Amino acid sequence: MKFFIDTANLAQIKEAHELGILDGVTTNPSLMAKEGISGADNIAKHYQDICDIVDGPVSAEVLSTDFAGIIEEGQKLKALHPNIVVKVPMIKDGIKAIKWFSENNIKTNCTLVFSAGQAILAAKAGATYVSPFIGRIDDSNWDGVDLIAQIAHIYGVQQFEAKTKILAASIRTPLHIVKCAEAGADVVTCPLSSILGLLKHPLTDLGLAQFLEDAKKL
Repeated sequence: MKFFIDTANLAQIKEAHELGILDGVTTNPSLMAKEGISGADNIAKHYQDICDIVDGPVSAEVLSTDFAGIIEEGQKLKALHPNIVVKVPMIKDGIKAIKWFSENNIKTNCTLVFSAGQAILAAKAGATYVSPFIGRIDDSNWDGVDLIAQIAHIYGVQQFEAKTKILAASIRTPLHIVKCAEAGADVVTCPLSSILGLLKHPLTDLGLAQFLEDAKKL
């Protein structure tokens, strides 16, 4: 399973990269705004800065919701760097655009996926990644990890898994990461806090403290 970091914060991306386990980055307009980045030129420059840090897929989201606008914006994003993956919303024109991008060898990430039916459409259109938002599903009193397992099963049965990877998004906790790994996610995209949370266990802390105390007696 691959690890992406879900942020536009360059310091956090660098920290995750230095761990040696970072495979890619996902961003969205909300994350850009959180970092105070606005304006087309500044956003484009920021994507290039991210690509300079991590040698892996960097999902850059379109803002348009019509077919022509998505295509135009997606082509501009792709031109910024070879590692850019065009992030397209799960809407009717988004599916049409994903099909066009697929036919023109442009990788895509279908975002805002909340059902198996939507995941099937994304795969049929040729999406490189499909992003179920498991945290938001949990917020609606459904089980987001169950959706990951359902999509993984369908993709296996229908042989979609060769071309479309399941990218579990809206990760809230380290446990989400573990459960997504069990359920068959190909990728998880997480805040840095969730990734670092995997390091923690009280028995590790106690064991290390004991080792260090014993070492003083040598």
